[in-house]
Amino acid sequence: MDKVILGKTGLEVNKNGFGALPIQRITKKEAVYLLQKAFYNGINYFDTARAYSDSEEKMGAAFEYTRDKIIISTKTMAQTAEGFWKDLEESLKMMKTDYIDIYQFHNPAFCPKPGDESGLYDAALEAKKQGKIRHIGITNHRIAVAEEAIESGLYETLQFPFSYLSADADLKIVERCKEADMGFIAMKGLAGGLIHNSAAAYAYMAQPQFSHVAPIWGMQRESELDEFLSYQACPPQLGGALLQEIETDREQLSGDFCRGCGYCMPCPAGIEINNCARMSLMLRRAPQAGWLSEEWQEKMKKIEGCLHCG
Repeated sequence: MDKVILGKTGLEVNKNGFGALPIQRITKKEAVYLLQKAFYNGINYFDTARAYSDSEEKMGAAFEYTRDKIIISTKTMAQTAEGFWKDLEESLKMMKTDYIDIYQFHNPAFCPKPGDESGLYDAALEAKKQGKIRHIGITNHRIAVAEEAIESGLYETLQFPFSYLSADADLKIVERCKEADMGFIAMKGLAGGLIHNSAAAYAYMAQPQFSHVAPIWGMQRESELDEFLSYQACPPQLGGALLQEIETDREQLSGDFCRGCGYCMPCPAGIEINNCARMSLMLRRAPQAGWLSEEWQEKMKKIEGCLHCG
Protein backbone atom coordinates (compact mmCIF):
# COMPACT_ATOMS: atom_id res chain seq x y z
CA MET A 1 0.00 0.00 0.00
CA ASP A 2 1.28 3.49 -0.83
CA LYS A 3 2.37 5.48 2.22
CA VAL A 4 2.38 9.22 2.81
CA ILE A 5 4.49 11.15 5.32
CA LEU A 6 2.45 14.04 6.70
CA GLY A 7 5.15 16.66 6.42
CA LYS A 8 7.05 17.64 9.53
CA THR A 9 4.74 15.58 11.76
CA GLY A 10 6.66 12.51 10.61
CA LEU A 11 3.42 10.53 10.77
CA GLU A 12 3.18 7.81 8.13
CA VAL A 13 -0.33 7.14 6.86
CA ASN A 14 -1.61 5.11 3.96
CA LYS A 15 -3.04 6.65 0.81
CA ASN A 16 -6.49 5.42 1.84
CA GLY A 17 -7.55 7.64 4.74
CA PHE A 18 -10.95 6.98 6.31
CA GLY A 19 -13.24 10.02 6.50
CA ALA A 20 -15.60 9.34 9.41
CA LEU A 21 -18.23 12.03 8.80
CA PRO A 22 -20.64 9.61 7.04
CA ILE A 23 -20.63 7.02 9.83
CA GLN A 24 -22.90 9.29 11.86
CA ARG A 25 -25.65 8.17 9.45
CA ILE A 26 -25.38 4.47 10.32
CA THR A 27 -25.85 2.49 13.53
CA LYS A 28 -23.10 2.07 16.09
CA LYS A 29 -22.84 -1.64 15.32
CA GLU A 30 -22.53 -0.98 11.58
CA ALA A 31 -19.96 1.77 12.14
CA VAL A 32 -17.78 -0.32 14.44
CA TYR A 33 -17.79 -3.16 11.92
CA LEU A 34 -16.85 -0.81 9.07
CA LEU A 35 -14.07 0.93 11.00
CA GLN A 36 -12.55 -2.31 12.22
CA LYS A 37 -12.72 -3.86 8.76
CA ALA A 38 -10.84 -0.83 7.42
CA PHE A 39 -8.19 -1.19 10.12
CA TYR A 40 -7.69 -4.92 9.68
CA ASN A 41 -7.26 -4.35 5.94
CA GLY A 42 -4.43 -1.87 6.37
CA ILE A 43 -6.07 1.54 6.78
CA ASN A 44 -4.39 3.34 9.68
CA TYR A 45 -5.62 6.95 9.43
CA PHE A 46 -9.08 8.01 10.56
CA ASP A 47 -10.43 11.58 10.47
CA THR A 48 -13.44 12.82 12.42
CA ALA A 49 -14.68 15.97 14.19
CA ARG A 50 -16.48 17.05 17.32
CA ALA A 51 -19.20 18.43 15.01
CA TYR A 52 -19.90 15.02 13.45
CA SER A 53 -22.49 14.09 16.11
CA ASP A 54 -21.67 10.53 17.33
CA SER A 55 -18.79 9.81 14.93
CA GLU A 56 -16.16 10.13 17.66
CA GLU A 57 -18.11 7.87 20.00
CA LYS A 58 -18.29 5.18 17.31
CA MET A 59 -14.56 5.47 16.70
CA GLY A 60 -13.94 5.07 20.42
CA ALA A 61 -15.98 1.89 20.44
CA ALA A 62 -14.10 0.54 17.43
CA PHE A 63 -10.54 1.31 18.49
CA GLU A 64 -10.46 1.18 22.28
CA TYR A 65 -8.02 -1.75 22.20
CA THR A 66 -6.05 -0.85 19.07
CA ARG A 67 -5.57 2.87 19.72
CA ASP A 68 -1.78 2.78 19.54
CA LYS A 69 -1.88 1.23 16.08
CA ILE A 70 -3.86 4.00 14.37
CA ILE A 71 -3.58 7.72 13.69
CA ILE A 72 -6.57 9.87 14.59
CA SER A 73 -7.32 13.44 13.63
CA THR A 74 -10.32 15.34 14.92
CA LYS A 75 -11.44 18.94 14.90
CA THR A 76 -12.90 21.76 16.97
CA MET A 77 -15.13 24.57 15.76
CA ALA A 78 -14.62 26.45 19.04
CA GLN A 79 -14.33 30.22 18.85
CA THR A 80 -12.77 30.68 22.31
CA ALA A 81 -10.15 28.99 24.47
CA GLU A 82 -12.88 27.86 26.85
CA GLY A 83 -14.73 26.22 23.98
CA PHE A 84 -11.49 24.65 22.78
CA TRP A 85 -10.88 22.88 26.08
CA LYS A 86 -14.49 21.75 26.32
CA ASP A 87 -14.33 20.22 22.83
CA LEU A 88 -10.95 18.61 23.41
CA GLU A 89 -11.97 16.94 26.66
CA GLU A 90 -15.20 15.67 25.10
CA SER A 91 -13.32 14.27 22.10
CA LEU A 92 -10.86 12.45 24.35
CA LYS A 93 -13.73 11.02 26.37
CA MET A 94 -15.77 9.92 23.35
CA MET A 95 -12.80 8.27 21.64
CA LYS A 96 -11.58 6.60 24.85
CA THR A 97 -8.07 7.93 24.45
CA ASP A 98 -5.71 10.22 26.34
CA TYR A 99 -4.22 11.86 23.25
CA ILE A 100 -5.12 12.93 19.72
CA ASP A 101 -2.52 12.65 16.98
CA ILE A 102 -3.64 15.68 14.95
CA TYR A 103 -5.98 18.27 16.46
CA GLN A 104 -7.36 20.66 13.86
CA PHE A 105 -9.17 23.98 13.89
CA HIS A 106 -12.32 23.21 11.91
CA ASN A 107 -12.79 25.62 8.98
CA PRO A 108 -12.27 28.87 10.92
CA ALA A 109 -12.98 32.18 9.17
CA PHE A 110 -9.51 33.35 10.23
CA CYS A 111 -6.12 31.80 10.92
CA PRO A 112 -5.65 31.36 14.69
CA LYS A 113 -2.26 32.62 15.88
CA PRO A 114 -0.44 33.00 19.19
CA GLY A 115 -1.59 36.02 21.17
CA ASP A 116 -4.73 36.73 19.15
CA GLU A 117 -8.04 37.57 20.84
CA SER A 118 -9.50 34.10 20.38
CA GLY A 119 -6.83 32.40 22.48
CA LEU A 120 -7.29 29.28 20.34
CA TYR A 121 -3.72 28.73 19.22
CA ASP A 122 -2.35 29.39 22.70
CA ALA A 123 -4.79 26.78 24.03
CA ALA A 124 -3.57 24.31 21.39
CA LEU A 125 0.04 24.92 22.42
CA GLU A 126 -0.85 24.25 26.04
CA ALA A 127 -2.74 21.07 25.10
CA LYS A 128 0.30 19.93 23.14
CA LYS A 129 2.53 20.69 26.12
CA GLN A 130 0.24 18.55 28.28
CA GLY A 131 0.47 15.68 25.79
CA LYS A 132 -3.24 15.73 24.97
CA ILE A 133 -2.55 16.55 21.34
CA ARG A 134 0.59 15.75 19.38
CA HIS A 135 0.29 17.93 16.29
CA ILE A 136 -1.63 21.12 15.47
CA GLY A 137 -3.49 21.31 12.17
CA ILE A 138 -6.12 23.40 10.45
CA THR A 139 -8.88 22.64 7.96
CA ASN A 140 -10.37 25.17 5.59
CA HIS A 141 -12.33 25.80 2.42
CA ARG A 142 -10.97 29.33 1.90
CA ILE A 143 -7.89 29.96 -0.23
CA ALA A 144 -6.90 33.06 1.76
CA VAL A 145 -7.01 31.31 5.15
CA ALA A 146 -5.15 28.29 3.77
CA GLU A 147 -2.42 30.53 2.35
CA GLU A 148 -2.09 32.40 5.63
CA ALA A 149 -1.83 29.13 7.55
CA ILE A 150 0.98 27.93 5.27
CA GLU A 151 2.84 31.24 5.45
CA SER A 152 2.56 31.39 9.24
CA GLY A 153 4.59 28.23 9.76
CA LEU A 154 2.42 27.51 12.79
CA TYR A 155 0.62 24.46 11.46
CA GLU A 156 1.89 20.97 10.80
CA THR A 157 -1.01 19.91 8.58
CA LEU A 158 -3.62 21.48 6.33
CA GLN A 159 -6.84 19.72 5.39
CA PHE A 160 -8.27 21.27 2.23
CA PRO A 161 -10.65 20.28 -0.61
CA PHE A 162 -8.74 18.65 -3.46
CA SER A 163 -9.76 16.51 -6.43
CA TYR A 164 -9.20 16.35 -10.16
CA LEU A 165 -11.79 19.12 -10.48
CA SER A 166 -9.69 21.50 -8.40
CA ALA A 167 -8.75 24.87 -9.86
CA ASP A 168 -5.20 26.18 -10.36
CA ALA A 169 -5.44 28.14 -7.10
CA ASP A 170 -6.17 24.90 -5.23
CA LEU A 171 -3.23 23.16 -6.90
CA LYS A 172 -0.94 25.96 -5.75
CA ILE A 173 -2.03 25.30 -2.17
CA VAL A 174 -1.07 21.64 -2.60
CA GLU A 175 2.33 22.61 -4.03
CA ARG A 176 3.01 25.19 -1.33
CA CYS A 177 2.33 22.64 1.40
CA LYS A 178 4.94 20.36 -0.15
CA GLU A 179 7.46 23.20 -0.27
CA ALA A 180 6.74 24.06 3.37
CA ASP A 181 6.97 20.41 4.49
CA MET A 182 3.40 20.73 5.73
CA GLY A 183 1.22 17.64 5.71
CA PHE A 184 -1.57 17.92 3.14
CA ILE A 185 -4.80 16.06 3.89
CA ALA A 186 -7.17 16.04 0.92
CA MET A 187 -10.86 16.21 1.75
CA LYS A 188 -13.63 16.18 -0.86
CA GLY A 189 -11.64 13.84 -3.10
CA LEU A 190 -14.90 13.04 -4.89
CA ALA A 191 -15.77 16.76 -5.06
CA GLY A 192 -18.73 16.45 -2.73
CA GLY A 193 -20.34 13.75 -4.85
CA LEU A 194 -19.78 15.35 -8.26
CA ILE A 195 -17.20 12.69 -9.12
CA HIS A 196 -18.77 9.26 -9.56
CA ASN A 197 -15.73 7.24 -10.62
CA SER A 198 -13.75 6.55 -7.45
CA ALA A 199 -11.08 4.68 -9.44
CA ALA A 200 -10.37 7.82 -11.45
CA ALA A 201 -10.21 9.90 -8.26
CA TYR A 202 -7.85 7.41 -6.62
CA ALA A 203 -5.58 7.14 -9.67
CA TYR A 204 -5.37 10.94 -9.91
CA MET A 205 -4.25 11.22 -6.27
CA ALA A 206 -1.68 8.45 -6.79
CA GLN A 207 0.37 10.48 -9.30
CA PRO A 208 4.02 11.14 -8.29
CA GLN A 209 3.51 14.90 -7.94
CA PHE A 210 0.96 14.18 -5.21
CA SER A 211 3.10 11.75 -3.24
CA HIS A 212 2.72 14.03 -0.20
CA VAL A 213 -1.10 14.12 -0.43
CA ALA A 214 -3.10 11.99 2.01
CA PRO A 215 -6.69 11.71 0.78
CA ILE A 216 -9.51 10.83 3.15
CA TRP A 217 -12.52 9.12 1.61
CA GLY A 218 -15.87 9.48 3.36
CA MET A 219 -17.42 6.04 3.76
CA GLN A 220 -20.62 4.69 5.30
CA ARG A 221 -21.24 1.48 3.33
CA GLU A 222 -19.20 -1.69 3.18
CA SER A 223 -19.38 -1.59 -0.61
CA GLU A 224 -17.68 1.84 -0.57
CA LEU A 225 -14.92 0.57 1.69
CA ASP A 226 -14.46 -2.50 -0.49
CA GLU A 227 -13.99 -0.25 -3.54
CA PHE A 228 -11.07 1.58 -1.97
CA LEU A 229 -9.58 -1.56 -0.48
CA SER A 230 -9.59 -3.09 -3.97
CA TYR A 231 -7.49 -0.16 -5.22
CA GLN A 232 -4.83 -1.05 -2.65
CA ALA A 233 -4.57 -4.57 -4.03
CA CYS A 234 -4.83 -3.54 -7.67
CA PRO A 235 -4.15 0.20 -8.14
CA PRO A 236 -6.08 1.73 -11.06
CA GLN A 237 -3.84 3.18 -13.76
CA LEU A 238 -4.37 6.73 -14.96
CA GLY A 239 -4.86 6.23 -18.67
CA GLY A 240 -7.35 5.40 -21.38
CA ALA A 241 -10.93 5.41 -20.15
CA LEU A 242 -10.08 6.94 -16.76
CA LEU A 243 -8.26 9.88 -18.35
CA GLN A 244 -11.14 10.41 -20.74
CA GLU A 245 -13.63 10.46 -17.87
CA ILE A 246 -11.52 12.99 -15.98
CA GLU A 247 -11.37 15.25 -19.03
CA THR A 248 -15.13 14.97 -19.56
CA ASP A 249 -15.83 15.80 -15.91
CA ARG A 250 -13.48 18.78 -16.08
CA GLU A 251 -15.23 20.13 -19.16
CA GLN A 252 -18.65 19.81 -17.54
CA LEU A 253 -17.97 20.52 -13.88
CA SER A 254 -14.77 22.51 -13.28
CA GLY A 255 -14.69 26.06 -11.96
CA ASP A 256 -16.28 27.54 -8.85
CA PHE A 257 -18.61 24.70 -8.01
CA CYS A 258 -20.55 23.72 -4.92
CA ARG A 259 -18.86 20.84 -3.10
CA GLY A 260 -21.99 20.23 -1.03
CA CYS A 261 -20.19 20.81 2.27
CA GLY A 262 -23.01 22.88 3.77
CA TYR A 263 -20.65 25.32 5.51
CA CYS A 264 -22.64 28.19 3.98
CA MET A 265 -25.66 27.10 6.00
CA PRO A 266 -27.94 28.13 7.58
CA CYS A 267 -29.12 30.68 5.03
CA PRO A 268 -30.91 33.75 6.45
CA ALA A 269 -33.40 33.52 3.57
CA GLY A 270 -34.10 29.85 4.28
CA ILE A 271 -32.52 28.63 1.03
CA GLU A 272 -30.98 25.14 1.00
CA ILE A 273 -27.94 26.54 -0.78
CA ASN A 274 -25.89 23.38 -1.11
CA ASN A 275 -28.71 21.38 -2.69
CA CYS A 276 -30.16 24.20 -4.79
CA ALA A 277 -26.75 25.05 -6.27
CA ARG A 278 -26.34 21.45 -7.42
CA MET A 279 -29.88 20.94 -8.73
CA SER A 280 -28.95 20.75 -12.41
CA LEU A 281 -26.41 18.06 -11.58
CA MET A 282 -28.94 16.11 -9.52
CA LEU A 283 -31.42 16.16 -12.38
CA ARG A 284 -28.77 14.80 -14.75
CA ARG A 285 -27.18 12.20 -12.53
CA ALA A 286 -29.80 11.09 -10.01
CA PRO A 287 -33.37 9.76 -10.16
CA GLN A 288 -35.43 12.85 -10.97
CA ALA A 289 -38.72 12.16 -9.22
CA GLY A 290 -37.62 13.28 -5.76
CA TRP A 291 -35.98 16.46 -7.01
CA LEU A 292 -39.00 17.45 -9.13
CA SER A 293 -41.45 17.09 -6.26
CA GLU A 294 -43.77 19.89 -5.20
CA GLU A 295 -41.74 20.25 -2.01
CA TRP A 296 -38.54 20.88 -3.94
CA GLN A 297 -40.21 23.27 -6.36
CA GLU A 298 -41.21 25.36 -3.35
CA LYS A 299 -37.66 25.21 -1.98
CA MET A 300 -36.23 26.35 -5.31
CA LYS A 301 -38.60 29.33 -5.38
CA LYS A 302 -36.90 30.61 -2.23
CA ILE A 303 -33.86 31.47 -4.36
CA GLU A 304 -35.81 34.53 -5.54
CA GLY A 305 -35.47 35.88 -2.00
CA CYS A 306 -31.65 35.60 -1.96
CA LEU A 307 -30.08 38.46 0.03
CA HIS A 308 -26.69 38.14 -1.76
CA CYS A 309 -25.02 38.23 1.65
CA GLY A 310 -22.17 35.87 0.73
